[in-house]
Amino acid sequence: MDADAEVVLHAPPFVRIFKSGRVERLLGNEVLPAGLDPATGVVSKDVLIDPATNLVARLYLPDLAGSPPDRKLPVLVYYHGGGFVIETAFSPTYHNYLNSLVAAAGVVAVSVDYRRAPEHPLPAAYDDSWAALQWVASRPPAEEWLAERGDLGRVFLAGDSAGANIVHQVALRVAAEGLGGAATIKGLLLIHPYFWGAEPLGSESRDPETRAGPEKIWTLVCPGTVGPDDPRLNPLAEGATSMAGLPCRRVLVMVAEEDILRERGRAYYEALERSGWEGEARLMEAEGEQHVFHFRDPKSAKAVSMMQTVVSFLTSD
Repeated sequence: MDADAEVVLHAPPFVRIFKSGRVERLLGNEVLPAGLDPATGVVSKDVLIDPATNLVARLYLPDLAGSPPDRKLPVLVYYHGGGFVIETAFSPTYHNYLNSLVAAAGVVAVSVDYRRAPEHPLPAAYDDSWAALQWVASRPPAEEWLAERGDLGRVFLAGDSAGANIVHQVALRVAAEGLGGAATIKGLLLIHPYFWGAEPLGSESRDPETRAGPEKIWTLVCPGTVGPDDPRLNPLAEGATSMAGLPCRRVLVMVAEEDILRERGRAYYEALERSGWEGEARLMEAEGEQHVFHFRDPKSAKAVSMMQTVVSFLTSD
């Protein structure tokens, strides 16, 4: 059989990998250009952060007509989801979401286009995400929108699914190494986080075939893993770094009732509450909803409520 036709790994809905090494992504391949969004007045542009790794971010600035020229805005660093395999910072899913969020919250957003597996297995995505945050936190800021409008004393890290996993890992690195300068992480937002583990939690499925899904993706993106209790996938595993030192005062964890990952998000929140961390944690659950439902139907009542909660988190002191 032709090596470019023989499938050696099929992991729906993410990817097919062929014997030749060719990777076929099944979702998240469409891209939208940066620029002015007429619906919200938000303007975006793409910025090269590291030529060596081709690390790029898409920056978003809200409509500031009528605002004082010295008005400073919170800075949101966003890590997209997709199992570390699919989607980009430029896909319609994330471009449209960030336009809406930036308009509603009045923040400067930096959407990070980290390298994806399997071509670039972990820790590439973690390293890129850390490099992007360091770039944001540089003093003086490396980019004009951040220099002119960004308040580095109010930096938030946010992400969904794999992006929420990245948020936790980057926060741990901030705690261990610091950011320097005037940059301060005010809060972490973890939306339907991609965490897992070897043993079922709570109402989590006991069916081996169902449980194999998250584990299959993890093995693909992290070939050197010790398994589903790898601390990067299971922050509650033995040997995982304590959450007590998370470098912020507020954390919001969002889960969805019908999401296979729900129990992991709840367990993360509960472990944070027990850890000795001195900040304020909050858990929000969307009843009857699936994983990242707010992207599929952003105008639904629950998605609108979710957006309002996120905006409140980013704008309240």
